[in-house]
Amino acid sequence: MVTASVAPVVAELEQRFHVTWERTDRLFALVAGDAMLDRPIPLRHPLIFYVGHLSAFAWNHVCRGVLGGPSLDARLDEIFDRGIDPDVDDPTRCHPHPAVPDEWPELGEVLAYRDRVRAEILSSMQDIVIAPSTTVMAVNARALVMALEHEQMHQETLLYIVQQLPAERKVRPRPPAVYPEWDALRTRPIAIPGGTATLGADFGKLDFGWDNEFPSVTVTVPEFVIDSTPVTNAEFLQFVAAGGYGRRELWDEADWTWKERTGLRHPTFWTLRDGVWRYRTVLDELRFGTARDWPVYVSLAEARVFARWRGGRLPTEAEFHRAAYGTPGGAERSFPWGDEAPRPEHGNFHFAYWSPVPVGSHPAGASAWGVHELVGNGWEWTETAFAPFPGFDPYIPTYPGYSADFFDGKHYVLKGASWASDAQLVRRSFRNWYQARYPYVFAKFRCVR
Repeated sequence: MVTASVAPVVAELEQRFHVTWERTDRLFALVAGDAMLDRPIPLRHPLIFYVGHLSAFAWNHVCRGVLGGPSLDARLDEIFDRGIDPDVDDPTRCHPHPAVPDEWPELGEVLAYRDRVRAEILSSMQDIVIAPSTTVMAVNARALVMALEHEQMHQETLLYIVQQLPAERKVRPRPPAVYPEWDALRTRPIAIPGGTATLGADFGKLDFGWDNEFPSVTVTVPEFVIDSTPVTNAEFLQFVAAGGYGRRELWDEADWTWKERTGLRHPTFWTLRDGVWRYRTVLDELRFGTARDWPVYVSLAEARVFARWRGGRLPTEAEFHRAAYGTPGGAERSFPWGDEAPRPEHGNFHFAYWSPVPVGSHPAGASAWGVHELVGNGWEWTETAFAPFPGFDPYIPTYPGYSADFFDGKHYVLKGASWASDAQLVRRSFRNWYQARYPYVFAKFRCVR
């Protein structure tokens, strides 16, 4: 029986889990039943792994991690515990993870495991909420919120993997996706005066944050000029048409080697067929004109080259913060648009669409300086290597390597959010990260000078 003092907290958490699980199930329904063992991105596990991983993570970190419960299914708890992050330049090397099984379990067995975990999470929710505060992951129900955010992040991972599936291996939803098509806002340079930027957050001021978000650090940012909107597909097409992928002098040596090895000659989401460009979304292949004013999604390596071609560069994490959250008066905002919670008019996030929209479509989300869509429509690459803030503490007892395993100089910080990011992840301190030569993410960029 749920005690009256914690009943509202438990009810809210239960609702959040049900909403998150329902979305997860809808996204997995995009995958044809016989495609669960497919690996659309060879660097990732087959799709069935993610069905089990979301539940194994929740079980291992919530019911076992906080409540000290026994293993639910030792074999499945282990093989689904953690994914892989192979080195893009040498896929035989990857960060530690459970051994890949010789044969993956049957889908029915994995779904039964998922349902058992979900039932246990719900029945254990009050115990988590009232667990002794000496357990750091029980304070503010951190373990439960961590499980929610982990699943929300993997919903986006699932979508960019499904995007790489052949059309015949997908099940299109009803009603069909609607793709916004109107003129983009014309970009303009915006001068951001020198000042300070606060990165990260103080541990006690967030109900939950991942270890790499703490502690806060204030840095000085010199004056710079930033584009008011991200680079569009139409703008990037000019670079492609100008032979940018063949301009050796624009590319770093490692980026050039990767491009040549993979045969990349245009963004991964583009297709050239019979001399005509097409654009691939998660669900459909569109004529290029529909997506011409959407932000271009590319790897950091490709973004760097375009920026050099344009006579600019990419922003640092600190410059992004200054442009997004700074104000002429010196105070910093919680969000680019102010301190009010994210709403649909602020940006294209929280699954409002199945794709990006033309850049600058949400003027209510602009920053104090007039810089548009720093949150939403795609994560934004920065030129800052993913690294800890001074005083970093891997505070999650069951996951000390969550961030630390990736402080390797090969991963770079992305900020903001994409159309497939849950609104819960739209917070100033949240940091995403990927390898520089990983081209599958819903990631855009803009130039600074």
